[in-house]
Amino acid sequence: MSFGQTASFSVVPLGVKGGIDESNLSAYMVAPYNTHNFICLDAGTLHAGIQKAIDRKVFNLPAEQVLKQYIKAYFISHSHLDHLSGLIINSPDDTAKTIYANADCIEVFKNNYFTWKSWANFANEGEKPQLNKYHYEVLTPDKEVEVAGTALKVQTFPLSHSNLQSTAFLVNNGGSYLLYLGDTGPDEIEKSTNLQALWRAIAPIVKSGKLKALMIEVSFPNEQPDKTLFGHLTPNWLMKEMKVLAQLTGPASIKGLNVIVTHVKPPQSHINTIKQQLKAANIMGLHLIYPEQGKPLAF
Repeated sequence: MSFGQTASFSVVPLGVKGGIDESNLSAYMVAPYNTHNFICLDAGTLHAGIQKAIDRKVFNLPAEQVLKQYIKAYFISHSHLDHLSGLIINSPDDTAKTIYANADCIEVFKNNYFTWKSWANFANEGEKPQLNKYHYEVLTPDKEVEVAGTALKVQTFPLSHSNLQSTAFLVNNGGSYLLYLGDTGPDEIEKSTNLQALWRAIAPIVKSGKLKALMIEVSFPNEQPDKTLFGHLTPNWLMKEMKVLAQLTGPASIKGLNVIVTHVKPPQSHINTIKQQLKAANIMGLHLIYPEQGKPLAF
């Protein structure tokens, strides 16, 4: 997708996959369009993804300067390593920033990651000495926070990811919205109502045409048994959830909605299968987008 004159958001995927490729794990830089005031939604991969974006002429600074100057804050959906390991590895060269996450995720940062036995404590809480580079901010569901250094506001919603609470981030730029979901299973399998509550919350935004993009995971093809989804979606389950949203908005409002498919797990044969299965099931006319590492998007 090319950048357009009416775009509200610039999105630079730093990592798009789930699974084993440590150079390409979930991380998305998001800024008001035509600015460099980014937040990073998850941070599984940072440096390798920034370098890919530089190779594509997205940025004209060295990777370490993009990290230091352009990323203003991190929003981490949950505590699994494939969503935050890039933040930890790059922390010695980073600048002072806020890490926003749910309470459980912050506790894992304090007790497992930024400790002096596993790394150094670059944060403002936890084991001493505290290096105070990062400031932890526990997110309160449904409460919108203003992100310093940007024009963005972010509201959070809980998601169910097997044994963990994950998070959805609703990013607001002057009344235009982008919704990013961390890892999530379907309500029916997770015995949850979190997605139902999220769809109800965003339905008015979808109906008004102000939701510019929905970023949601599809980790496995339909052949994956429900009992081994481990809090993830398949094409069938994604489309079932989209039907729930469509029932709340009406089918006309959801037709053409930009749906960015994230967290697809390797191997490549699975990725190809997932694309085929989503295409075959897309009777609602969603605009399905498969992000590429380092390739910018605008919405």
